[in-house]
Amino acid sequence: MLKKIGIVVVVAVVVILLWATTQPGTFLVQRTAVINAKAEKVFAQINDFHKWGAWSPWEKMDPAMKRNFSGPVSGVGSVYGWEGNGQVGSGRMEITESVPGSKIGVNLDFLKPFEAHN
Repeated sequence: MLKKIGIVVVVAVVVILLWATTQPGTFLVQRTAVINAKAEKVFAQINDFHKWGAWSPWEKMDPAMKRNFSGPVSGVGSVYGWEGNGQVGSGRMEITESVPGSKIGVNLDFLKPFEAHN
């Protein structure tokens, strides 16, 4: 009986591993929201990391958070780094794409409390 259960478990693990090898190695997270404001006004708030403190909920979780900015003030190449308490951790964001009034691409790197690159 134990031998049959062992065989079933091994077969199940092999099937799961084979299935996992067919899955893509990347992922996409996309969110949308309806904001009752002109696209240009919203774009200006997101395209400039210096303005994030006014609206980002993460900024309020650690008022003593250390922030650093580099690169251009806004748009492609603008960089925002932070180091805070256990709730906000530390990391870095860089604007990689900026299409006025339409789209902003950001590379997001978390360093603490866990490492992740998005």
